[in-house]
Amino acid sequence: MKLVILGSGTSTGVPMVGCRCPVCSSSDPHDKRSRTSLLVETKGKNIIVDTSTDLRQQALREGIEHIDAVLFTHSHSDHVNGIDDLRGFHFIHRNIVPCYGDDATMAAIVGRFPYIFKGLEVEGYAPLMEAHSITGRFDLFGCSITPVPLQHGYLMSTGYRFNNSAYLTDCSAIPDSSFPLLDGLELLIIDALRYSPHENHFHIDAALKAVARIRPKRTVLTHLTHEVSHNDSFRLPPGSEFAYDGMTFEL
Repeated sequence: MKLVILGSGTSTGVPMVGCRCPVCSSSDPHDKRSRTSLLVETKGKNIIVDTSTDLRQQALREGIEHIDAVLFTHSHSDHVNGIDDLRGFHFIHRNIVPCYGDDATMAAIVGRFPYIFKGLEVEGYAPLMEAHSITGRFDLFGCSITPVPLQHGYLMSTGYRFNNSAYLTDCSAIPDSSFPLLDGLELLIIDALRYSPHENHFHIDAALKAVARIRPKRTVLTHLTHEVSHNDSFRLPPGSEFAYDGMTFEL
């Protein structure tokens, strides 16, 4: 199984429009962050987590030729609004892609993009996706997937465990009941927005406190703002590092 960080940035991306701060002006390619998302490759199949605003650009960069399933973490725009970019894959393969998320997330996405799921014959839109609500562990293409409930400010989001790795983006707290789902991880990719606190996201210190409780072998901090320079990795404890677009893990 291979994991690829398609996007490591927050909802504005980095650089942020109109900003000339040191990170937004940086020439380091690790500081160029598209909106947060993940690719999981398993047995020749491609699963993506969220359809980020930058999905088309990410797919071109990574040479993705097909998407076989989508997992949604929640319905915020930066994690969903690239959904139309699935049309390009459909023109080639004509596949209706299954997608998965909790009840509230799927209801919100289907309600916002009904033509994606039902088609719009008058305007020539074919259905692109098939919605599935999830409540517990399931298998896709030989990969064991466990939804991990997370608190994301005023709402809930869903992290995902893939075998012995986990992807927890957009969270401000991990419920006590979710920690047992994260035992024995080889790799943890976790939301760590910035240095200063935020109501809806872990900031770096809060993320590292959660990491100390989970105790994965390797930790990668993602969903980063322009407050964080990739060169700051030396400030993190051993075993932890900042994500960057295209970062790849063979597991």
